[in-house]
Amino acid sequence: MTQLWFSPPVPVRTDRDGVACNVDSVEDAAEQLVKWTRRGPKWNKAVRVCVAALAGELTAEDVRIAFKAAAKEEKMLLPPRS
Repeated sequence: MTQLWFSPPVPVRTDRDGVACNVDSVEDAAEQLVKWTRRGPKWNKAVRVCVAALAGELTAEDVRIAFKAAAKEEKMLLPPRS
């Protein structure tokens, strides 16, 4: 399977203290989403968008937008590093 990349990456917190992750693909976004313990409406939408992108129905950019919104909602989004 080809990995579906997007740019710019979305920086998020991880389950390890002090460790951040720059998510830059649909696969990485899906992997991070399943680790989160808080799961609100934007999390649900991001999961659905990931599945649709993996099925070829949506784009990686659609995932980036939905994933970033979910990360913000769940307080996982970090500011971009300069």
